[in-house]
Amino acid sequence: MAANAPPSVWVLTDGKAGDEQPLIGLAEAMGAVPVVRRVAPRRLFALLMPWGPIDPRDTPDKPGSPLAPPFPDICLATGRRAVAYLRVLKSRSPRTFCVLFKDPRMRRHKADLLIVQQHDAPRGENVLVVTTAPNRMSPARLEAARRAMADRLGSLPQPRVAVLIGGNSRHHQFSEGDIKRLLGGLEAKIDAGNALMITASRRTPPSLATSLAELAKRPNVLFWDGTGENPLLAYLAWADEIVVTADSTNMVGEAAALGVPVQVFHPSGGHAKIGRFLAALSQEAAIGRFPETPATDRRAPVNSTPGLARDILARWQDLRVRPARPS
Repeated sequence: MAANAPPSVWVLTDGKAGDEQPLIGLAEAMGAVPVVRRVAPRRLFALLMPWGPIDPRDTPDKPGSPLAPPFPDICLATGRRAVAYLRVLKSRSPRTFCVLFKDPRMRRHKADLLIVQQHDAPRGENVLVVTTAPNRMSPARLEAARRAMADRLGSLPQPRVAVLIGGNSRHHQFSEGDIKRLLGGLEAKIDAGNALMITASRRTPPSLATSLAELAKRPNVLFWDGTGENPLLAYLAWADEIVVTADSTNMVGEAAALGVPVQVFHPSGGHAKIGRFLAALSQEAAIGRFPETPATDRRAPVNSTPGLARDILARWQDLRVRPARPS
């Protein structure tokens, strides 16, 4: 490999978009075109993870294994199931620099580097602590998305508000009262002259999605219903302000990467870790509570991705020049 050539990178997850996309963004920030490897162990083996073995049908010598060689220079992994596979990869390929994201809740993960957010507990010499997860919000991708939808979004009146709607999750549920409160806040934004650019998710309750579609019948309100290409990146690139639901820390973190005021809507429920995440992020970004107490100031964008990319590359280069350990 040439001295300045980008490394070969695997992204190792169980395929959840919320896990996979941030790591793809981190690989791209390192100048790499990642190879996506997805693990899908059978139920018995999945139940034993991360402590137990990988599914025997997935050993690196088996056809179709997610660990089939050639092994990468760097592996970026996250998720309970991926931890078990990362251990096997590191055993088979000690020169692969293995990076694990989120608290694995165990010490025998064998990763060279653990990256956690501030609300997670692990700390140590080979632990990096960041406020937000990595993402794919690079300036180049944002500018390309901005140009691609300039005709449609550039004509909207300002302020333009991107509205990122999640849905029911393990810790949050959208009650009828929550939906009424959210819609009331959005209607007030429209009445005040704001343009809305709304996206929903697969988790969005049907009654809320239907109400958002009705809202889009008003002037200067756009609603992406899940068909066609996702305009999320363009909506963010054109946004003067962002409203986002608290059920997804990834969505909140992506919103903070723009540097505009971020208004977080809290549906029923919650979790102490999410509260700690928002408290930490509020120290760096303009975070308000929607619709009750909005933030109004702009801050510098909060984006861990470029710094993490530089740090991982430096540590990988250090591993390359280190003498190999005797087998």
